[in-house]
Amino acid sequence: MAEGMTGLVHKYLRHDKKFPHIWCPGCGNGIVLGSLIRAIDRLGLDKNKVALVSGIGCSGRMTTYADFNTLHTPHGRALTFATGLKLSREDLTVIVIMGDGDATAIGGNHYIHAARRNVDMTAIIVNNQVYGMTGGQYSPTTPYGAMTTTTPYGMVEHAFDISALAVAAEASYVARCTVYHAALLDQLIESAIRRKGFSSVEVLSNCHIQFGRRNRMASPVKMLEWFKENAVRMHATSKMKPEELQGKFIIGVLADSERPSYNDEYEKVREKARGISVEPKPPARFEG
Repeated sequence: MAEGMTGLVHKYLRHDKKFPHIWCPGCGNGIVLGSLIRAIDRLGLDKNKVALVSGIGCSGRMTTYADFNTLHTPHGRALTFATGLKLSREDLTVIVIMGDGDATAIGGNHYIHAARRNVDMTAIIVNNQVYGMTGGQYSPTTPYGAMTTTTPYGMVEHAFDISALAVAAEASYVARCTVYHAALLDQLIESAIRRKGFSSVEVLSNCHIQFGRRNRMASPVKMLEWFKENAVRMHATSKMKPEELQGKFIIGVLADSERPSYNDEYEKVREKARGISVEPKPPARFEG
């Protein structure tokens, strides 16, 4: 059963070893971490059977603060380490925390193929639209026209749609949320962990220090208000015209399907190697 937040802090965080944290006051990473531990608690998971894997960046510090089996990996390689971990330890619930640059720049290729393979894990991508830890450089998700330290005259590239990529790669579960919509985020993370196969939860989060102050949103409140004003719930999109959705982002469940996970398919290979008969399947036809 879910406990009060104070009880969860003592149950799931290394509160007596790794705090105070290094995040800026008002950073959205704390909201994401809160949603994650609430989801795990509601699911009743044994924390000794949870593995939290992260890459490099502000969000990567979650593996330092959370009291699970944790692994802090090189930049962009969190999904590769997590894949190996899940294949060798099927009994673990594997959750990967990445930033937008970590997941879709240096780690973009790994993200595509983890989703395509449908590896049984949950990827939580904290999208603050900038490289926050290293000085505020633009990232693949920086909006067109936005100011960063490396785009002082405005971003000329168009932002990468993280969730659309996961949908195209046929991940089992794809969702998007913001740190303003914390109650919804709790539900989406819980559903993502439940779903067998690759689950991706993109979380738009505020970096008011490196992104917000260069784009007229110098406080966490201003950025949270921006999330509130520009987010559209998935169920509301059917009643909106394309021009009404211009410049907005859709939150909620974007894809939810059942298909064999990579782990299930790989087990068949193991059984063949052990000499256990497995009924062969013809290759799927390509429907162009």
